[in-house]
Amino acid sequence: MNRCTKAIIYKDNLEYNIKQILKVLAPGTKLCIAVKADSYGHNALLTSQIAEKLGVDYLAIATVDEGIELRKGGIKANLLLLSLAIPQEFNEIFEYEITPLVFGKEYINLISDAANKYFKKDETFNVQLAVDTGMGRIGCYPEEAGEEALIIEQSDHLVLSGMCTHFAVSDSLNKKNQEFTQEQYTAFRNAVNFVKDKGIDPGICSCAASAAILNNPDMHFNMVRSGIITYGYYPDEITKDYLKSIKKDFDIKPVLAFETQVVAIRHFPKGKSISYGRTYVCKEDTDIAVLPVGYADGLLRRFSPGLEVTINGKNYPVCGRICMDQCMVDIGKNNPDVKLWDKVLIFGPKESGALNDAEALAKLGNTISYEVLTSLTKRVERVIQ
Repeated sequence: MNRCTKAIIYKDNLEYNIKQILKVLAPGTKLCIAVKADSYGHNALLTSQIAEKLGVDYLAIATVDEGIELRKGGIKANLLLLSLAIPQEFNEIFEYEITPLVFGKEYINLISDAANKYFKKDETFNVQLAVDTGMGRIGCYPEEAGEEALIIEQSDHLVLSGMCTHFAVSDSLNKKNQEFTQEQYTAFRNAVNFVKDKGIDPGICSCAASAAILNNPDMHFNMVRSGIITYGYYPDEITKDYLKSIKKDFDIKPVLAFETQVVAIRHFPKGKSISYGRTYVCKEDTDIAVLPVGYADGLLRRFSPGLEVTINGKNYPVCGRICMDQCMVDIGKNNPDVKLWDKVLIFGPKESGALNDAEALAKLGNTISYEVLTSLTKRVERVIQ
């Protein structure tokens, strides 16, 4: 591909971040890295390869197809499927050794029946029990964990290899939210104990994602699941400054740069309107740079007004509405610092030359860095650097 709008993946930064995460874990605590949604837009195969090289035990995916793609790419690490597989996918998770989340008597029996048909005598298949401690998504209630673990244990081929839950507000410093996280942790610990009370080994237990990895080391159990911090961004209110304030030094680097080029420079007189809706009118004579990037690439329409892009070390404002495939930037009249074909950085790490990161765009769009990163579409080529 020769298109100038692309995402540059700084693999050294990715490796650096994973090493930083491993440093904060207690000896014996396993790490599961979320590589779902193409590693939040960062190339799942690359992330998985680096993770395996660094000894990461588990990779978390959201769809069976994501797991199949990694297996076909040569990935041998344990794959944990964080969303529920449907019955039509059961044979695929067996074939590609993808560990699914299970809960509910009906669902466990369904996957057990499928396993009975697929596996030979004495062959086993690992599953993890999902527990809903307050996320309100998937999982059994804590008080049901013992009985559901027993159903798994009594099946012919299923083995309970772990348990997990997910925190709803661990990335918040609000007192009530912190209390809710503590309640969720206590509920999960109780669920684990209910399983132990049945004489069953709960296996690898995890509840801490990025925020709790950094802010709640007492909640790590024997595995944690890192998401956004893997890719160089802090989870909401658990910022670098906050961590410094509590005497924790945790440094990570953004991994992805989103870039394009100037493909046209046009001279606009005062009073000329730009883009759909005529929401932007030139206040004086100026020059407008046209960029071949728009919301079909993941540059969300709601980023303008407010978005600035970096050209040769200086930020310039996007003017008018972002179009599906293009946007326009006011560079000022007769600006010698901006020329045709110059590189334009929308966001990225410092070494890319960008003056913005994905968090800055997230604030503009009243969203989170996760959405900014995962919004980059497939037509934006990922280039590994």
